[in-house]
Amino acid sequence: MKEINQQTLTGERALYQERDSHISYCTFADGESPLKESADLKIDNTLFRWKYPLWYSKNVEMKDCTLFDMARAGIWYTENISIRDTIIEAPKNFRRSKDIVLRNVSFPNAEETLWNCENIDMDTVTAKGDYFAMNCRNVKAVNFSLVGNYSFDGASNVEIRNSRMLSKDSFWNADSITVYDSFISGEYLGWNSRNITLVNCTIESLQGMCYIDNLVMKNCRLINTNLAFEYSQADVEIIGSVDSVFNPKGGIIRADRIGELIMDGRKVKLDQTKIEAKEIGKTSDHAEWEV
Repeated sequence: MKEINQQTLTGERALYQERDSHISYCTFADGESPLKESADLKIDNTLFRWKYPLWYSKNVEMKDCTLFDMARAGIWYTENISIRDTIIEAPKNFRRSKDIVLRNVSFPNAEETLWNCENIDMDTVTAKGDYFAMNCRNVKAVNFSLVGNYSFDGASNVEIRNSRMLSKDSFWNADSITVYDSFISGEYLGWNSRNITLVNCTIESLQGMCYIDNLVMKNCRLINTNLAFEYSQADVEIIGSVDSVFNPKGGIIRADRIGELIMDGRKVKLDQTKIEAKEIGKTSDHAEWEV
């Protein structure tokens, strides 16, 4: 394997189509696409300071690296890449890439990151930015931390464990999403989606879990959550109370307490949903804003 050690590399396509190389303690300064169409690389302790560093690359291992802000749109159309112990400051990273492993990676500016990618394995990843993981397929994440809205829009086959997400409008238009032992805070969670399963989760949401075909919740808590389950087909088990339930389409909803149950027979078939609650504070046949 060729050794490239402690070099400062500049100019357009500085190591274009580089093959079978170990790049260590280097700096890719100004110059676009320095490693375009590269393959079979091991990269460590290296700084990326300019745009599009790894496009159309294959079989890349990175460790202890830094992608600065201007290394934006850095990893597109790339296959089989592993990144560990790395800060990726640049936005819009990972687009139409596949077979991605991320371990102890920080995305402080994760805007539009991981779009249209597949086969993603994340462990101990932190991200801050909107539109994370749009249209991604086959995602596994554990110890994941996200601050950013509109995450996982259009995603499919996603499994998340032991994570925290502060994310308005997450999991919209999605299919086959399973979240275990996690905390999610965000308005309008899961709208227009199919096959959403939440297990041992704590959720805070305004009008969350609505318009879902096949929503399953097991041993979940809903804190500060109201107008939940509108037009959803649901099998729900809530520990404690939910502030209000609004026009579910069908299934069963179990809770210790429902603050307000709103069921409008003009909009849903009342006999399609079974409600099991030890206490219901108030019932209504319409929402307060409706005549």
